[in-house]
Amino acid sequence: MSKQSKRPAQALAAAFAAAFVVTGVQAQQVIGVDAAAPAADPVTGHLQLGVAKTPKGSVLGANNRYLTLDGQPWMPVMGEFHYTRSPAATWAAELAKMKAAGVTVVATYVIWNHHEPKDGAFDWQGNRDLRRFVQLCGTLGLKAVVRVGPWVHAEVRYGGLPDWVVDGMRTRGDDPQYLRHVARLYREIGAQLKGSLWKDGGPVIGLQLENEYNLSGPGEGAGHISTLKKLALQAGMDVPYYTVTGWDGAQYPSGQVTPVFGGYVDEPWAVSTTELPPKETYAFRFGSRVSGDLGAQTKSHGPGTAESDIDKTPFLGAEYGAGLPFMYRRRPVVSPDDIASMLPVQLGSGVNLMGYYMFHGGRNPVGGTTLEESSISGGYNDTPAINYDFQAPLGPDGQQRPVLEYLRPYHYFIADFGNRLAPMTVRKPDVTPSGPADLKTPRIAVRSAGDSAFVFVNNHVRQYPMPAQSLQFSVKLAGGTVQFPRNAVEVPGGAYAIWPVNFDLDGTRLRYATAQPVARLDGGADGITYVFAATANVPVELALEADGGTQIEAFGAMAAGATFTVTPGTGRALTIRRAGTRPVHLLVLSAEQSRQLVIGDIAGQRRLVLSGQQAWFEGGKLHLRSIGDAALRFAVYPALKRVPKANHALRAQGADGVFQAFEAALPAVQLTATATPLREAGAAPAVMKGGLAKAAIQPIPEAWRNAATWRIDLPRDALKNVDDALLQIDFTGDIGRLFDGTRLADDWYYSGYGWQAGLKSLAIKGKTPGELSLAVLPLRADAPVYIPKEARPDFGAQSQIARVNKVSLVPVYQLTVTP
Repeated sequence: MSKQSKRPAQALAAAFAAAFVVTGVQAQQVIGVDAAAPAADPVTGHLQLGVAKTPKGSVLGANNRYLTLDGQPWMPVMGEFHYTRSPAATWAAELAKMKAAGVTVVATYVIWNHHEPKDGAFDWQGNRDLRRFVQLCGTLGLKAVVRVGPWVHAEVRYGGLPDWVVDGMRTRGDDPQYLRHVARLYREIGAQLKGSLWKDGGPVIGLQLENEYNLSGPGEGAGHISTLKKLALQAGMDVPYYTVTGWDGAQYPSGQVTPVFGGYVDEPWAVSTTELPPKETYAFRFGSRVSGDLGAQTKSHGPGTAESDIDKTPFLGAEYGAGLPFMYRRRPVVSPDDIASMLPVQLGSGVNLMGYYMFHGGRNPVGGTTLEESSISGGYNDTPAINYDFQAPLGPDGQQRPVLEYLRPYHYFIADFGNRLAPMTVRKPDVTPSGPADLKTPRIAVRSAGDSAFVFVNNHVRQYPMPAQSLQFSVKLAGGTVQFPRNAVEVPGGAYAIWPVNFDLDGTRLRYATAQPVARLDGGADGITYVFAATANVPVELALEADGGTQIEAFGAMAAGATFTVTPGTGRALTIRRAGTRPVHLLVLSAEQSRQLVIGDIAGQRRLVLSGQQAWFEGGKLHLRSIGDAALRFAVYPALKRVPKANHALRAQGADGVFQAFEAALPAVQLTATATPLREAGAAPAVMKGGLAKAAIQPIPEAWRNAATWRIDLPRDALKNVDDALLQIDFTGDIGRLFDGTRLADDWYYSGYGWQAGLKSLAIKGKTPGELSLAVLPLRADAPVYIPKEARPDFGAQSQIARVNKVSLVPVYQLTVTP
């Protein structure tokens, strides 16, 4: 995660906002893309990989374009989850939720000061049990990348370096004293990972060394990264992949490590108190990998190794923001579309590992001090002491956020068709936007190999309205030009998509589709099902290339020859039958239905599950979790042979298209929470500016004497007959802090984004009056902080606000289905 802004000040952002408000529909355009030229063959031999073969013979590899698994192109989805920021008792379920969301590789930081707060006193127990965490990854069939630092950033105190290291020696270089302690840390990590490395048949396939490293002084630079790799190998950490972050002039030894990249849709680390100009994250990149959005805390002087390595290494991602943190001076709230629209852009720009930071939120542990990044400890930013929510797809208490539903269809696409996409070359259209601020020119990219391609479309830019685009595509491939659809299609403002060209359907060619492939499901003798997702408000057109021996059954689709206009739904759209082969079924879900889709193994077969509730698979069972609604519903395809068992009465509801529907009504629980005022707010001191960013800094601890406080009362049996209960705190102010007695249990920067705290995670089991309390520091009307305009309070004649609007306790229900 990077923190230092290079963006213009708020006046320039306002100018962009005024200049680029666009509406209406752009004139019809034919987007030409010449993708006929053959791509160069992949090149191997430059990257010095570690031991890449398991005892059973499975082999990982890499060339200059993509990763490989057993010799075949491999495109993983990687999600960050910090074990020390989550209760160990929840790890198995949370990892299973990530797997159900389409994550195949789990990345995690080893945060040094979480493990060795005092010299030589290591703690690998409980929530710090790295060994158990990676073993759980392996048990669930997930691979792991361990980011060993020693400096990790991660919005923690001193970037994760213990106080005694920072106070006593020169860090982040080849200082002998520092290296002795790093070597000991690496030996400890190596001991934790022993037996869990890929070469041992374990899940750990990679290590990241350092983070955001661009130093180039004596004993620093590429030589220091080389030293860290040697220390890792000496500690027994021999893995297929060694990575470093590649942005902001990164310095590393070419060939010894592979750079990884990222991008964020806003900059909480910026100093602007207004909206930013259009972000580069939404613009396709042709010939570059380093996004302009990631300013490291240290400054570089000129291009880094990643720029000169561009033809030698694959384009891999590690930090595409699946959400954003709240920092004191800037608190941007993002929508699901803000995040999900990055995927067509990054994949269309050539990314062959979609890696997210963070995929799962958490909370900081507390040691001798709180361990957050702060100006007072020399950090570039101020962050909450405890809460590390990150607006992530999975919240700190395991709750599913709407953004996860938007990301899943892309992850399933990568899982089933990433081996087709990975070898494809990025092709630039004839006309491209002049830059990120050009909101009128269509944003298009193509990736192709031979006669097949994918078209990537993005018509979404966060906080900037985009005009509808009336588009046709003319893609010149090795075997000829494909122009589609038959008539120009209107792509609405805010829409984004991936559409296939000459897509193989187990022997039948799909010339094109204005819907995204999502999954391929093998139903045995019943045939193969290809699942597609419609793009919202875009007609679905499927064009097949059929010979005389092909029979096509259309179920409600309008046909014009072998081109079909399909109404999305849960019923089959088409079935293709060819002599001597199994039938191929096409299922086209609506955009909303595709967001309810979860794919996993049930009763020994890979199946589709549609549910409005959070769903995942663990221990051979289907789990559904509902917040506030005791009625849980789901539908399965292919159908189960019998009604499954469940921990509550399950009722079959008949057919929903090709799906088999079920419902369970759990006993409803009514929970209450009340907030009783204890103390009114005093006059909050003026927000100070300073720190490394020379911007608003978090109020000093003594400012909390002016906070307003409330007693929070919960029922003593709040967790009876429920899986959990979420305390929802709706307040307006600057900062909120939740106390369990005198223990700081959680905290929050006000932004308009809802604050939830799970009673299980916080170990709050119902409190007597006076034990649970809330403190709210007033938000001053003149505070120089960015809060989204939708949430900025109307101060009227008041100089400050500190109020609790509502507290509520919401039951969390869980249904466990055993086939």
